[in-house]
Amino acid sequence: MTHRARKRFGQNFLHDATIIRRIVQSVNPQPGQALVEIGPGQGAITLPLLQACGHLEVIELDRDLIEPLARKTAAAGTLIIHQADALKFDFRALAQDRKLRLVGNLPYNISTPLLFHLLSQSDYIQDMHFMLQKEVVDRMAAGPGSGEYGRLSVMIQYHCRVEPLFRIGPGAFRPAPKIASAFVRLTPWPQAPAAVDDYASLVTVVRQAFSQRRKTLRNTLRGLLDEAQIRDSGCDPTARPETLTLKQYAGLANRLAQQH
Repeated sequence: MTHRARKRFGQNFLHDATIIRRIVQSVNPQPGQALVEIGPGQGAITLPLLQACGHLEVIELDRDLIEPLARKTAAAGTLIIHQADALKFDFRALAQDRKLRLVGNLPYNISTPLLFHLLSQSDYIQDMHFMLQKEVVDRMAAGPGSGEYGRLSVMIQYHCRVEPLFRIGPGAFRPAPKIASAFVRLTPWPQAPAAVDDYASLVTVVRQAFSQRRKTLRNTLRGLLDEAQIRDSGCDPTARPETLTLKQYAGLANRLAQQH
């Protein structure tokens, strides 16, 4: 019986052989690595990943996909299936003495909160290769001054190097989504590119700044930092949030942390 994609799980199953081959080549899985796939679905990339590395763990929410996936991969190697919600999953528990390599076609309806969940565990991650909405990848990679630059850009770039690899058209999936996708590599920095004294302060400053991105810093950060404190951090109080660099946000966060 053919599995029908479920909208509530954000399912769009990859079937394009050329794209699958490019994904596996980009990941370049090797035996002995701690490889984890999020949302294996019908196993389009699960099978070649498992054949390449011999051992693979997967996180799948839809229990109806688990038995067919186990049958499909039975002869390829050792597949460990965790029937779980990736948004609540403790990936650190899989790391043991090796850092994780994460791969997945992330459900577009939860991609941003899932990325933030993974960033909270980035100390245990070697790299991540994900299929996402192209506009999300554009936002992740965007620099100051561009229309796509925002909270996601700053926070992802604080944790990881972002490398958009290639675009994926809607026809590569069944059912075909209404938007284009892209494949991206995220590599956690060994050391953050900006010095932040208190991470919670960075989260607070970036969230509040971009809550009203068209306003100036002195307006959008009202209640957190006054005009003199913004200037003390090295920023212009009349600047707009989308013009600031990561290092400038780090300066604002460090000024806020001094108050506490």
